[in-house]
Amino acid sequence: MEIKQDVVIIGAGIASLATALALKQVGIHALVLEKSPELRTTGAALTLFPNAWVISGPRTLQRGSLLKALAEQLPTNTIRFSIKMSNYIETRTIDGATIIVLHLDEGTIIKTKVLIGCDGMHSRIAEWLGLSASISSGRWAVGGLTRYPQGHGFDHIFQLFLHQGQRIGITPINEFELQWFVVSSSRPIKVYGVVQETDISSLTWSSLVFRVPWNALFEKLSDGNITVAGDAMHPMTPEIAQGACSALEDAVVLARHIGNSFHEHGKIIPREVSKAIELYVKERRLRGAALITGSFLSGWVQQIRSGWFTNFLRDKIFYRFLYGRIADFVSYDCGKLPQNPTPIDEKYD
Repeated sequence: MEIKQDVVIIGAGIASLATALALKQVGIHALVLEKSPELRTTGAALTLFPNAWVISGPRTLQRGSLLKALAEQLPTNTIRFSIKMSNYIETRTIDGATIIVLHLDEGTIIKTKVLIGCDGMHSRIAEWLGLSASISSGRWAVGGLTRYPQGHGFDHIFQLFLHQGQRIGITPINEFELQWFVVSSSRPIKVYGVVQETDISSLTWSSLVFRVPWNALFEKLSDGNITVAGDAMHPMTPEIAQGACSALEDAVVLARHIGNSFHEHGKIIPREVSKAIELYVKERRLRGAALITGSFLSGWVQQIRSGWFTNFLRDKIFYRFLYGRIADFVSYDCGKLPQNPTPIDEKYD
């Protein structure tokens, strides 16, 4: 079987669904391919700052709730689950236009004008582009979501505790739920108090990895009509809570540039949309590298063991001169989507 599609997005995470929704807003239908049998709504919570949540910020919510909210706004059959894609991606020139050909394991061939990799920090699309692999930050994190039927009694503020190379954070979501995490320079084996009542399905345990900023600055983030977004473009450690926020930024910026090209020409023209993707990469490259750097430095300086030099570095240098710059990241404005003159055809529903 052969399928033709204007835009194909690999993965069904936050970056992917937000990109599909942003494209819908400008009048473009995208097909989302996900290898899992359903939305991967596991995991705890995330915090959205004003750069990602313009109504008011910051706002802490469950990751699964955000994914479901994005998915519910997409036309039926936008997301196809249990899709296994081979490593073989080819480009063909047909009538002077470059077409991307994807081969699925069951034999289906998908021809698309645009391919967007939103398939995480171990992205196949990033690998195909030649991006260097993410590396370990030397830190591990475990986290989860705890529910208190009678209310948790914590103040509705983020609380952070530092102790001998470990960071423990607690973030209330509402009066009954809170998110917690522990970050350590070794695999954390003990967590306290609130962890005892953790919802096991929300528990996560992982090595914190990132793409070194000079790779984001200088390596190839697109090739013609193929590009990446979210963790596939700029995986970062979580210290300044910008992973999900920057993925939402990517979605708006990418859809803005593709939408401008689409509205100018009345359709997706491969050679024109490649120019739009170049503009997207140019706009996101420095921002991604800065977020990666700020996240890593923030985690490193908070987690190094105490001593007179480290205290001086942390209190007199980092917090006095650098932390304010990092905090400015959350006031970033990624722009607005172009007005859609005509709605997406309901045939996609």
